[in-house]
Amino acid sequence: MSRRPAAWLLLAVVVAAQIIGLLAFAGVRETRLRAGTEVILQTAPVDPRSLMQGDYAILDYEIAALPESLADLPHGSAVYVRLAASDSGVWHSTAHFTGRRPDDGRTYIRGEVNAQGRLDFGIGTYFVPEGTGHIIENAADVKVVVSLDAGGRAVIKRVLVDGDEFRPDEG
Repeated sequence: MSRRPAAWLLLAVVVAAQIIGLLAFAGVRETRLRAGTEVILQTAPVDPRSLMQGDYAILDYEIAALPESLADLPHGSAVYVRLAASDSGVWHSTAHFTGRRPDDGRTYIRGEVNAQGRLDFGIGTYFVPEGTGHIIENAADVKVVVSLDAGGRAVIKRVLVDGDEFRPDEG
């Protein structure tokens, strides 16, 4: 009879831990969105035959290319890319890459070297409503507005398609 209350207590602890974990994850992402530095990144062309897989778009970025001097970094290595805004408002790489988190007050984005030898910023997929991926796939210009936290981690805020905010539910 005494085992039953212990089992319920264990179940309650497990459920509470899962709820707390989900709330913490959501809270961290929301903090990045609200308090982060907003930058606009230019996407790089992606083979349109593989752009849509299911209900998300695959995004690549011009700043994801590593310089020749860093081409031998192992998969998973962290790299910070210094960014600067252009006159058009799009942020670009200043060609300054470092393996340690900078503390010089400048704007950096954190990436990891992927299996293809490019940087993955954790913003390579963008979920879209079913059947709307062709809008991004057929666009002439796609930019992504991201929020960067103090550690350079990025969260997508908005996608701009041919100069307008991507809103597939309108029209």
